[in-house]
Amino acid sequence: MPNAVSLFSGAGGFCEGVRLAGFKLACAVEMDKYAVQTHGANFPKVPMFNGDVSRFLLDAQPGVPSKRDLIESDVDLVFGGPPCQGFSQIGPRDLKDPRNLLYLEFARVLKALKPKVFVMENVPNMVAMKNGHFRDLILSALRGAGYRNTVLIPLTASQFGVPQHRRRVFFVGTRDDLAASDDLAAQFLRYLDSSRSEREITVHEAISDLPRSVSLDDGPLPYPKLRLKNPSDFQRAMRLDFDSPLVPKPWKSANLKGKRSLLNHHTKGIESRRKRIVKALKPGADGDSLPKSLWNGSRAYKWRRLHPDEPSYTILAHMQRDLSEWIHPKHDRWITVREAARLQSFHDGFVFLGSERQQLKQVGNAVPPLLGYAVASAAKKLLRAM
Repeated sequence: MPNAVSLFSGAGGFCEGVRLAGFKLACAVEMDKYAVQTHGANFPKVPMFNGDVSRFLLDAQPGVPSKRDLIESDVDLVFGGPPCQGFSQIGPRDLKDPRNLLYLEFARVLKALKPKVFVMENVPNMVAMKNGHFRDLILSALRGAGYRNTVLIPLTASQFGVPQHRRRVFFVGTRDDLAASDDLAAQFLRYLDSSRSEREITVHEAISDLPRSVSLDDGPLPYPKLRLKNPSDFQRAMRLDFDSPLVPKPWKSANLKGKRSLLNHHTKGIESRRKRIVKALKPGADGDSLPKSLWNGSRAYKWRRLHPDEPSYTILAHMQRDLSEWIHPKHDRWITVREAARLQSFHDGFVFLGSERQQLKQVGNAVPPLLGYAVASAAKKLLRAM
């Protein structure tokens, strides 16, 4: 089984995809304490370096393999997505944001561990920002780490079974001393083809089996019986009461204190004025459709109700502050943490810890597991071809 090291692991969406692709997670790195708790709950056997990535391989932590240990284990893949808020179209896009330089830590780890392959994820705006300034800096750093054969692969999550139009770019590279394809991009895209979906998964297919009522105290609910006559293939893959290859065996029988439960099915309350706005929004509509008596703001996307017959628009960490852009397509409320997780392709056994705000942040920041699985599966084929 090939070994992988995860950087900027967050809650573990990318890790889940890499695990599904058949890699052994040798180590994960994350500094956010709530994300670390969530990662530990879902990957209890994976050593976690809990701290700043700049200290990884330099500082010792109990139970975490040392630099020497990892080198001797012959790491096959290093993967991760440095925080993208400094590049994102949402927010100030500050060129001096220190998070814009975290790719240097990624390159440092590559130089130290010398994996055969790496995959680094980020937002498409990072490539275009300042006429490709950061793209060129990143490619230069990766070349300096020993990965001259590096390509950029733009992908949309909805093409790989994720019910969401989430666009991301992946840097993929192979170590300089290994046999390399003359056209790595074409090779990697060819390997990705087997994971592509025949059609897009809609919001209705993703979450219509989840109950209308939510947890009022943010605690677990009894796992809901399936009342749909014809559940979608996506629902079958996400639910705990089907024989899904996505759900680890321990979760099929129990996920909390010996009982099968629906976790994280809670959401923020709605004040009366906002409730009137929510009721006035039709499925798929935004703020422009509202009467002026309810909303006369200039930003149409301040209010959006998901369309049941289309994939979701991008699930973002911004949900932690305001859910008015993520209104349930049928019920007059915001989507729940669990529904957001479904739209990211997390199965129902994957638990998120911390406050509701922290949970929404973790879900929004994650690489969708099914997208991670597609990319990791292509990386595994790349390893085999070397």
